[in-house]
This record gives sequence, C-alpha cells and structure tokens, in this order.
Amino acid sequence: MLEELEQIGLDPKEARFYLAVLNLDRPTVAEAAQSADLTRTNGYDIAKRLARRGFITVTETGDRAGGGRRTRTVLTANDPQVLLDEWQQRKRALDALMPRLQAMRAKSSAHPRARYLEGASGIRRALFETLDWSNPLLGILSMRDLFTVPGHRAMEEYIAGRRERGLWLKVVRSPEKDLADDWHSSAVDLRETRFAPPGMVFTMTMIIGERTVAALSSRGENFAMMIESQEYADTQRNLFEVLWHTSQPDQPAGE
Repeated sequence: MLEELEQIGLDPKEARFYLAVLNLDRPTVAEAAQSADLTRTNGYDIAKRLARRGFITVTETGDRAGGGRRTRTVLTANDPQVLLDEWQQRKRALDALMPRLQAMRAKSSAHPRARYLEGASGIRRALFETLDWSNPLLGILSMRDLFTVPGHRAMEEYIAGRRERGLWLKVVRSPEKDLADDWHSSAVDLRETRFAPPGMVFTMTMIIGERTVAALSSRGENFAMMIESQEYADTQRNLFEVLWHTSQPDQPAGE
C-alpha cells in the first residue's frame, strides 16, 4: 500500500500518516503522528499538506466540561472517489494546457536535456511517460527486471495504455532475461518481438522515441534516465535497427 501511495505522489512520511488517519477513528494530529512513527511537528506539517491536496479534512470539535469549552482538532480521511474526481479534473486542465506549455518549452531552448529519476517510482514514471510519444516505440527490454521493477501489474497497465493509444512497440529481448512462453508478438497487444543473438544480455531497458530515449535500470541500480536529444535519439534508432536485423523473429507457440 505504501508503494502505491508513493506512486500517486505522496512521499513515504505522507503515505504513512495518511494510512494512519484511514485506520484510526477521527484521530488528532498527535495520535496519527504517533501511529505513523513521526514526530508531532512533522505530523502538523504533513496534515496541512494533505488537507490542501484533499486527502484529509481537518475539523475543530468542542465539548463542554466543568463549565468551560475545550476544542479538539481531529482528522478524517476523505472519500477516495473524491480524490479520483479531483485528479481527473486536474488532468483535464493539464491536458488543455499541455500544448501551450510544450510550445513554449520548444521555443525556449533547442539544447538537449537529461532527467534523472530515482527509485521504483522514478522507473514507473519514466516508463509511463513513453505512452505520450509518437508511434511506433522501439524497445530493448529486460523482462525479468521489468517484472521486478516496476512490476507485473505496472507492465499490464502499460500494455493496456499502449492499446488505448494505438501505440505499437517493436521490441528486442534477451532470451537469457526473458519469460517462458509469454509476451509474444501480438496484433492485439500491438507488439512485434524479436530475440537478440545468444550472449547479448540486456539488464537495462531502453525505449526509443522520436526525440527522447528512456533508460530504465534493474533494481540493482534502481534509477531511470530520460534523455531528450535529437542526435542521441537518431543514433539509438540506427543502432536499434542494426540489432533488429540481427535478431531472431518471434515464433509464438503453435506456429
């Protein structure tokens, strides 16, 4: 659960605090912080951030005791459906704004750019960014490593995303790093598969787009790199074509 919450944008402390609020009955900030193994000071800061983002609601309650009035601040986790609605609204606004932002960015500089993304969440983010690239994608994939990070479910979601967008993937894989009888060439999954010559073992996944290349490491190094450069992408495409023509076409079972 913590990993999934990190994938939607919460840092580890925020994720632990949010789960504490979900599991407790209208806790105070101090109670939620203690359950999440955080200091009270951190708890107040995180509660403010989560409230601003719509994950929780902060409510002042009061009761009368001994003729006086005592107030108590309690936290309530909002309905997850509300969060989904908010994310969808933000996505619609971002989709409308994206063409203008991309046009401004293209005008601002023609220099290459490189981004380093750390950890499993960074690898997943880099992978799913390629869904917005043009057709087709070229890939050198290490399936065993991808099934470890970002994981089997993420890969299923990625394939579904390609299908929705009509995005084909030409992919070369290492037999030594592959999965038995799985992920064959498929018109349904928009995938054309070939296998590299014996001895060519790829532990790093590379997806090549029109102007950007995504490099995804194994869990051992646990990072992703996005390199935006026309010359670099052109070079990687040419190298891919050399590898493609020396690789063995896929032969699905039964053919």
